[in-house]
This record gives sequence, C-alpha cells and structure tokens, in this order.
Amino acid sequence: KYLTTMIDLADRKVVGWSVSSNLTATDTVITAWKHARLNRNIEDDFILHSDRGVQYTCDDFKQIISNNTKAKQSMSRKGNCWDNAVAESFFKTIKTELCYLITFESKKHLETEIFKYMNWYNNSRLHSTLDYKTPTEKEQELRYKQIKLVA
Repeated sequence: KYLTTMIDLADRKVVGWSVSSNLTATDTVITAWKHARLNRNIEDDFILHSDRGVQYTCDDFKQIISNNTKAKQSMSRKGNCWDNAVAESFFKTIKTELCYLITFESKKHLETEIFKYMNWYNNSRLHSTLDYKTPTEKEQELRYKQIKLVA
C-alpha cells in the first residue's frame, strides 16, 4: 500500500492524504490533493513542493495545478531528497510511531489506523519545530496573526 500526503509547511499539518494500492496519479496525488483542497483554500503565491515522482509530473496532475492561477508547482532537483525534508521526516515519524507497531489486517484496517494517526498527529502531537505546539495550534496562531495584520 502507498501513502501520499500533502503537508502545509507553515504549520506542519497534514491537510490531505490518500492510501492506495497502486501508484497511479488518480489514486495517489490527485486524491490527496482533493482531500487537501477540502481542508485548505489556495492563498496567493501557493507553492506545491514535491519530488519528481511520475504522479507529480504527469499531465493530469500538472493540469490540476495549472487550473489554479494562485498555485505553482516546485520540484526537488534530481537526486536531492533533502529538498523535501519535511515530507521525508513525516514518513520516518509515521513509520516509527504507527507502521512498525501494528500489523494491518486489511486495507480498511490500514485506512482506519492512518485516519486515527493523522487526527492525533495534527491535533495532539507536539512538534519541536513548532515550539512544542501541535499543527492545529500553530495553524490557529498563524490565522490569528493574519487577522491582526488585516485589522
């Protein structure tokens, strides 16, 4: 099974994800993108950073990004996995905190556990890079600051 995530770099919140049995764009990045769009609006100067996987470079996904005039796509340079360090760190964390601890009995069981983990990760797990706040707390802090700037 494959897990695809969309993570907001400002608050480290996983705003979209998909669990799939294959690596097609439809079942991975497009599903994760749709999930993310339900959770977040695209602001001006939105940048979607990814690796160079075929799912991110295919015409179907490139078309989705190009249809959003506020969005741009950025990709890691070839061979530079550290360009996507936040995602790499997330995958190390979920493997350590979930995947290595549970034997998943079915795809449904996996999806249920991923859903529960994402809820915990976003709402309860403290992050040192966020001054020991949860992604949701950081999101609220950033929204408050944005409202203060506008007022």
